[in-house]
Amino acid sequence: MTELPNVHVRAEVLAQALPHMQRYDQEIVVIKYGGHAMGDRAAAEDFAEDIVLLEQSGLKPIVVHGGGPQIGKMLDRLGIQSEFRGGLRVTDEATVEVVEMVLAGSINKQIVGWISAEGGRAIGLCGKDGNMVRAKRAMKTVIDPENHTEQAIDLGLVGEPDHVERGVLDAVLKAELIPVLAPVAYGADGQTYNVNADTFAGAIAGALRAKRLLLLTDVPGVLDKDKKLIPELTVEDCRRLIADGTITGGMIPKIETCMYAIERGVEAVVILDGKVNHAVLLELFTDYGAGTLIRRG
Repeated sequence: MTELPNVHVRAEVLAQALPHMQRYDQEIVVIKYGGHAMGDRAAAEDFAEDIVLLEQSGLKPIVVHGGGPQIGKMLDRLGIQSEFRGGLRVTDEATVEVVEMVLAGSINKQIVGWISAEGGRAIGLCGKDGNMVRAKRAMKTVIDPENHTEQAIDLGLVGEPDHVERGVLDAVLKAELIPVLAPVAYGADGQTYNVNADTFAGAIAGALRAKRLLLLTDVPGVLDKDKKLIPELTVEDCRRLIADGTITGGMIPKIETCMYAIERGVEAVVILDGKVNHAVLLELFTDYGAGTLIRRG
């Protein structure tokens, strides 16, 4: 008898999740998975449970994953020296082979395996498969610390999405499979490009007009100047916070991805902490958001 109250609490939680499940029924949700949460086995299993539960609840989840730390470890193991420009890794021919091996190989299949172990039916793909994502060479700019001018830097075989062919993903989702996507793609020149996982996820979400894009990161979300979480922002708020220096560093490209996705029809984007247990379920199926939600306005 002592366990009955706990059982009733669980039943109440399930009942409260119902309107959220109805809101997302048959809707596409793109989840970018990366950071330290991906390297922790227990957190990875929690994430896999979340994805399977989403699919079983009528959603159409698409997982896009990164793998920067794992790529770095493999390059070190193989004795391949990395060149950095403006603090960013240059991807040459030797590096892009390792990137593809790690992202489209070991990491991709590991995530597929985790989802399968929880009873889901996942399929691992990369941007090359079915010409799903066509990339172009990305040109980055950095601020020169001496004269404070903006300078272009060439990062080699680093790409950004140029076109998304949604037919492959439509077919996979119709078959009730969970796509797990590695951010590697061909360019029009036939070259293989390493694409930032956030940018890749934003392009996929925009092309499929996803209901939500979730970016799982290593931080709670967007923080104000007092380091407190900002629960909700509009696109205009984001532009203002970048301009006044509240949003800086690596958060800027994430926010730019959010704005890009929203401009292409994604209803809202959430930046949330992937280290929080079942962060995806908290965000989608409860009234308690797990990060910063960004809307058009």
